[in-house]
Amino acid sequence: MRCPYCGGLDTQVRDSRPTEDNTAIRRRRICPDCGGRFTTFERVQLRELMVLKRSGRRVPFDRDKLARSVDVALRKRPVDGERVERMLSGIVRQLESMGDSDITSQTIGEMVMEGLKQLDDVAYVRFASVYRDFREAKDFENALAELSQPEPAQSDDVKAEGGRDKPKGAGKTPPRSAE
Repeated sequence: MRCPYCGGLDTQVRDSRPTEDNTAIRRRRICPDCGGRFTTFERVQLRELMVLKRSGRRVPFDRDKLARSVDVALRKRPVDGERVERMLSGIVRQLESMGDSDITSQTIGEMVMEGLKQLDDVAYVRFASVYRDFREAKDFENALAELSQPEPAQSDDVKAEGGRDKPKGAGKTPPRSAE
């Protein structure tokens, strides 16, 4: 592994351990030439993914590019790095398991936006503003409206279990499942 500081080719592994979600091996390395320390990650790659850009170009999928764009959206936000790593690994696993090696950039963008929506609202709006090419304040208002939409509606039986909006007669007989 080439040293990112001096370019030396003879770096040594000091420590190896799996990541929290066991999807990669984290290796701490040291360069004997300059003493620089850095971290590398080793991941399984199931297939070679290609991204179909809006312009029609096909480019190889680059996990690091995806991570950089997510990092930009999350800049100065209080989100744990492990949660970000789990989100990225989940997106890559979903892409690899889609069965097709050609993935549209739109599919990737939507997956990232869904993941960011779960992590941090501000990061979601930041990413959406670039991805959807916001041009006016109304675009931001629409993105914020998406965030403030309630989760998918629950049935009255589910609400009753949570203690909110109990229908009349709730608690007298247990609800029957509709299997």
